[in-house]
Amino acid sequence: MKAFRRISRRLIGAATVLAACCVPAMADAADLKLQKGDHICLVGNALGERMQVQNEWESLLHTRYPQHQLVVRNLCFPADEIKLRIRSKNFGSPTEHLTHSEASVVMYFLGYNESFAGVKGVAKFKTDLKKLVAETLAADYGKGRPQVVLVSPIAFEGSDDPNLSDGVEQNKNLRLYTQAMSDVADDTGVVFVDLYQPTKDLFEKSDTRLTINQFHLNDEGYEKLAPILDQALFGGELTTPVSADLKSEIDDKNFHWFHRYRAVNGFSIYGDRGLAGSDGTYNNRMVMNRELAILDQMTATRDARIWAVAAGKSVSDTIDDSNTLPFINPKTNVGIPNDRNAKAGKLGTLDYLPAEEQLKLFDLAEGFEIQLIASEEQFPELSNPVALNFDSRGRLWVATMKSYPHWQPKSPMDDKLLIFEDTDGDHDADVCKVFADNLHQPTGFELGHGGAYVSRQPDIWFMKDTDGDDKADVTVRQIVGMDSADSHHGIAAFEWGPGGNLYFEEGTFKFSAVETPFGPRRCGEAGIWKYNHRTKRMDVHCTFAFANPWGYCYDRWGQDFIGDASPGFAYWAAPITGHLEYPNKHPGGTQHRRVAELGGGDPKYRHPTFYPKRIRPLAGCAIVSSRHFPESWQGNFLVTNVIGERAILNHSISDAEGSSGFVGKEQEALLSCRDGNFRPVDLQFAPDGSLYIVDWHNALIGHLQHNLREPNRDHSHGRIWRVTYKGRPLLEPAKIDGQPIDALLELLKSPEDRTRYRVRRELAARETDDVIAGLETWVKGLDASDPEVEHHQMEALWMYQTHNRVNKPLLDQLSASENYRARAACVRLVSHMIESIDDPNERIAKAVNDDHPTVRLEGVRAASFLEGEEAIEIVLGVLEHEMDDYLQYTLDETMRALEGE
Repeated sequence: MKAFRRISRRLIGAATVLAACCVPAMADAADLKLQKGDHICLVGNALGERMQVQNEWESLLHTRYPQHQLVVRNLCFPADEIKLRIRSKNFGSPTEHLTHSEASVVMYFLGYNESFAGVKGVAKFKTDLKKLVAETLAADYGKGRPQVVLVSPIAFEGSDDPNLSDGVEQNKNLRLYTQAMSDVADDTGVVFVDLYQPTKDLFEKSDTRLTINQFHLNDEGYEKLAPILDQALFGGELTTPVSADLKSEIDDKNFHWFHRYRAVNGFSIYGDRGLAGSDGTYNNRMVMNRELAILDQMTATRDARIWAVAAGKSVSDTIDDSNTLPFINPKTNVGIPNDRNAKAGKLGTLDYLPAEEQLKLFDLAEGFEIQLIASEEQFPELSNPVALNFDSRGRLWVATMKSYPHWQPKSPMDDKLLIFEDTDGDHDADVCKVFADNLHQPTGFELGHGGAYVSRQPDIWFMKDTDGDDKADVTVRQIVGMDSADSHHGIAAFEWGPGGNLYFEEGTFKFSAVETPFGPRRCGEAGIWKYNHRTKRMDVHCTFAFANPWGYCYDRWGQDFIGDASPGFAYWAAPITGHLEYPNKHPGGTQHRRVAELGGGDPKYRHPTFYPKRIRPLAGCAIVSSRHFPESWQGNFLVTNVIGERAILNHSISDAEGSSGFVGKEQEALLSCRDGNFRPVDLQFAPDGSLYIVDWHNALIGHLQHNLREPNRDHSHGRIWRVTYKGRPLLEPAKIDGQPIDALLELLKSPEDRTRYRVRRELAARETDDVIAGLETWVKGLDASDPEVEHHQMEALWMYQTHNRVNKPLLDQLSASENYRARAACVRLVSHMIESIDDPNERIAKAVNDDHPTVRLEGVRAASFLEGEEAIEIVLGVLEHEMDDYLQYTLDETMRALEGE
């Protein structure tokens, strides 16, 4: 192993030198003169932000200046612009963070996000940039007047992939904004670095892709960018190889700085919940600010190690962090007279029962039974499980977060994504494999495209096993820009939509901003995001006044439903998923309805839940679709209740007569447990039709009543349960993994939603041309007399959408169906693929005037994605028909979007 590391280090050094030799020709280096002890701060967008994980340039910097003892701090945020930098409450201004970092050199990475304003935005961009430069030059952050560097955006990497942009229009704008930055640098006398032209040349000459999405560099891209930036700043070819030891030290330093600067649970550190969790002496703010100070000290310790390694000195293999401040260890407030958790019935018992004893405390609806699949007793890795899924082989995957609720410095960051296998067919887990470790608060994940999308807060990583050992060996930091204000409100409820988009939710307190090929996208105070792997498009699917959405699912016709954890509300999603620009949000919630009933507020600003909430909260939701369950349960809406009753609650769903929407009614619960530590947080139907439940299994839950460092928080328990029905046979699991396309398409006829879900996921990963060819044959062979033929055809349309194609004849046929659910699904598809459809206005206008109110509502919603006076005329056509509350709400919100309110 040591020999392998030595070889790897030599290869890394050789690669760096080779990359430096291949730097495209460029203008003379800028006049940046560094002094010993300079503090260099990176400020701006994701190009700079990703450089704290891709540390090639910083490695070159210390190699070039081994005696300068330079300090580098990355203050970048994805999607940051000169005038728009959204942050969670009390995060601190840029000036505060530059002062904390004692910046003497400020490197601004700007221009990419602003470039989407095009030619019309250039003049304002230059004016704003001049003002920013002047303010920075006049500042003193602790080391005198700083030097300023303006770093241009890189070029947009074109592609001949029909799903992606050729980059021509993007590059026209990026060239304009690069020139604008150069002009401002000339006018103000600051340093300017042109990365646009060198990277454009680099992309054109490269035989391999250098970005992950055309505008964010991959590993190789950052390796090649590093010497370009180095020479542009300092001139003179750097021939000294970078040692792997130096880069390793920088990686470690930036890891600790990142978790100090972007601390998860910031809302409990510097935000409004900082005063929560008091034991009478210490509150969250006091305890956690001490940990930020410790992280500052640990980062400084690593700076010193970087200087030593850069200077050719040896350092100990063990890092000495003994000189930091001590941690503050609050006393427990569990069980004291003012324990709000105990009063509210939220507290379990600190005497944890064995799983065998807990099993005796379940109460189930008649005919159902429950069994234990896995627990921490057999598998210690199963600590604080939070989400589950099944792969194409039928194996159970579970995400765990032992570091909940907040990773503590000096401890391992080792949350995991596990794979469980049943080797003897008794449904008990026999084998536990660690697919990925070293994760951070993985509140959600989803499988797809040959790997897994994993919440590694605050980012989403794509992880893949390429050698068949069930361990991730490829990891890509795929999506950055999600906020880190609260780990409990982190990225959760991953779900593939029927048309191939990946959806995931985040809660309030958070202000997220993501860069996309089509411009920055922002969402504040909770919402649902939508990501398309094939086109790299990412948008906000739902920006609504949620508290903390943690549940998301679809019915068989593509209608989505949302569960909001904290208040326990559940919503039919269509009315609240129309387009709105940040910072606007769809208002409402049942709380607004109650205000209106009491005579206060405007009743139009409400969106009712689709059933009356009896008890809170809910963490996950699912729609019953399993022939193993009784017929009377089919289509019911299940939710996990983690506090009030520790139960799986059950609601029937039906069309509201004469209404555009749905109505739910609570029925007998599926199960409840008299063990107060039972905390069901996720559930999913398995390939055999049984229902699996994740049991977080914790005496304490939540983050307001007890300190983040409450000593009685559990970090070791976790259980997975399985519910079956005694009177009905299990399903024969569908064969999905490795099956030919024609066999997979036949499985789209399965009655079970989750079977079709896994089949769609598998087909999404196959080659587009092969899938499209198979679809054409399959659709032609469908039996027109089959009562389910139109649903099969809709599945085909969704699969075309998944591969970014539109089958116009089939869309026309289903849009004229007598089945209003099919017509509504077609309108939703049109709203998702407006850019690819040549007549969206006509289709939406027809839907707005449909005979059925649900289709009309889908038309009104779809119109929010249009523009101009024609769109307003189209949507107002709905007033020629009967209206209901859902329709009126959707109309009001669409008019807000179209009128730019």
